Amino acid sequence: MVEKIISGGQTGADRAGLDVAMELGLTIGGWVPQGRRAEDGAVPARYDGVVETNSGSYEHRTELNIRGSDATVIFTFGPSNGGSALTERLARSLRKPVLVLDLDRHTPDEAITLLREWLEQTRPRILNVAGSRLSEEPRIVDATTRILRGALGPAVA
Repeated sequence: MVEKIISGGQTGADRAGLDVAMELGLTIGGWVPQGRRAEDGAVPARYDGVVETNSGSYEHRTELNIRGSDATVIFTFGPSNGGSALTERLARSLRKPVLVLDLDRHTPDEAITLLREWLEQTRPRILNVAGSRLSEEPRIVDATTRILRGALGPAVA
């Protein structure tokens, strides 16, 4: 099913998605702003599958990642806002499948089940992972990691 995870390389959900992909042996990629710009400086070199855009704009790389993927999952605590809201709006306007997992509304196990079911329905080869930044939500990395591992990793009997 999912062969590649892409993201915009930002701290938080984006990097958690790339880390889980590498852990599971999936290909990584995605577009990042020119200069590998991120809130903590630059997207680390270990994410060598990501490509810089010709713009420093977060919005530009967001649109490129949506267009370059088969589906987008967004991880948040509470309603989408900021970049997550932009990602959701763009995915819907481009008529791309999008799932927003509000982790204030779902337990991790519920989110794993929702994501698994959605992936079975949408069957993306390339999954765009987006969501809250680490500075906005300190719980986002652990939550995103746990849910992606649970949905994409080997099934536990």
